[in-house]
Amino acid sequence: MNTEHLLKSLVSEVNRKETTIKKAVIRRPFLVSKERARVYMKTLKSMRLHIGIFGKTNVGKSSLLNRITSQEISIVSEIAGTTTDIVEKSMELLPVGPVTFLDTAGIDDKTALGEKRLEKTMSVINRTDVAVVVCDYRGIDDFEKGLIAKFKELKIPYLVVVNKLDEQPIQDKAYKEILEQVQDEKLILKTSVKTDKDIVFKFKDTVVKLLPEDFVNSPKIAGDLVPAKSTVILVIPIDKEAPKGRIILPQVQTLRDLLDSNCLTYVVKETELAEALKNLKTPPSLVITDSQAFKQVSEIVPEEIPLTSFSILFARLKGDLQAFAKGAEAIENLKDGDKVLILESCTHHAIEDDIGRVKIPNLLKKKTGKNLIIENYAGHDFPDISGYALVIHCGACMTNRREVLSRILIAQEKDIPITNYGIVISYCLGILPRAIKIFN
Repeated sequence: MNTEHLLKSLVSEVNRKETTIKKAVIRRPFLVSKERARVYMKTLKSMRLHIGIFGKTNVGKSSLLNRITSQEISIVSEIAGTTTDIVEKSMELLPVGPVTFLDTAGIDDKTALGEKRLEKTMSVINRTDVAVVVCDYRGIDDFEKGLIAKFKELKIPYLVVVNKLDEQPIQDKAYKEILEQVQDEKLILKTSVKTDKDIVFKFKDTVVKLLPEDFVNSPKIAGDLVPAKSTVILVIPIDKEAPKGRIILPQVQTLRDLLDSNCLTYVVKETELAEALKNLKTPPSLVITDSQAFKQVSEIVPEEIPLTSFSILFARLKGDLQAFAKGAEAIENLKDGDKVLILESCTHHAIEDDIGRVKIPNLLKKKTGKNLIIENYAGHDFPDISGYALVIHCGACMTNRREVLSRILIAQEKDIPITNYGIVISYCLGILPRAIKIFN
């Protein structure tokens, strides 16, 4: 049964008979109320803590995931290479909150497809907020040490789960080697996934110790930029990019963030913005616009009123605003024949006037006057960016901050400038200094 069906079933149980929630909680200890279930269903993957599970074949990675989730999410077998593609499982892990588990193939997989599986496994590291390295009583070797070195390099917090202690105790020498890598005994969980009744509690308790600060104290999107009770105008064009009957995700999230911050929030189209400003008794503390209406909005909003875009807000929330702003400066140095990569974190059907495939390429060519080679890439996998003069990342509304920061780090290591949709648009329109002034 998949996640959506499970949760619908739980909610249905609660609606039919109040006492059945106690039974539901016993069977599914992470889903403790109908309201929790609803929140869970609406929590997006991009806002979840991503927990990657890594290790060699047959050490118990999939068994651990199945115990934590109380479901048979991953197939468990003694046959090496049973887990092939990445298995994703989203759930509410109390008291941590919404998480997505990423169960990976064995890093020592020597089957025919082992190399491709290893590539998939390693690519997941870029999406991982907290890493779990699973080994057994034999301890770790160069495979795990290589993973741990990568986690340290990327500043990904991690723990080591020593499994199968029901079969044989871990030797002192093997444990000492693990301790030398982890350097904190509190982050080593010795257990037997099959027989340990307290494994779920122990696992959650250890994960809590590793939670990144920006997950514990979730950053604001825009609510920290203005005082409570202040007025904020959101400019939302209704064009081909807007789904029928809805507004796009970053706009929804920004609106909710401002409501949570007790701001007086007005939503208008760019064609009604001038009238909205005229009707207000006092000027707004901030105007936030869709990047595609930036030029029109900047001409309407007086200079003394702070102005930025949804995409720039998400450049700060999901990435590194300073790095993106610096990366945009590379636009001035682009030459004929330079390659520019436009990255999207999700796949979607490209429309006639697509922002990443049409609008930004046209802006770049108009701004630079150069014959640029512009390529697009969509998805979680990060391509080889060697040879590109500039990388332009999307607003990242469908991915987590860890993945974006990882991409920034890789670009910086290769000395390739990287920036963001909203930053590029405002830079090409000559309004970037104004668009980021409120963050200074």
